[in-house]
Amino acid sequence: MGRTLATANQIILDEQTAFAEFRRALRREDQRAFDALFAAARKHTAAISQAGHALPFESILLAMLLEQARELEHLRMLLEE
Repeated sequence: MGRTLATANQIILDEQTAFAEFRRALRREDQRAFDALFAAARKHTAAISQAGHALPFESILLAMLLEQARELEHLRMLLEE
């Protein structure tokens, strides 16, 4: 029997592919930032796979925001040192 549900990694890849034209229209430095956001989302595949009630892209965005918040907190701590 095959799986009926896509994995979180596949969902992220599908969403990233859906935004390929958007990415192509970005400046090169913005393309790098765009790619980094999806890479950040991949760090939270377990959480994304557990968010069955949400739309897949909502879970991906939340994972991206979580990574941004963690980075901001890290930078704040460095500034306070």
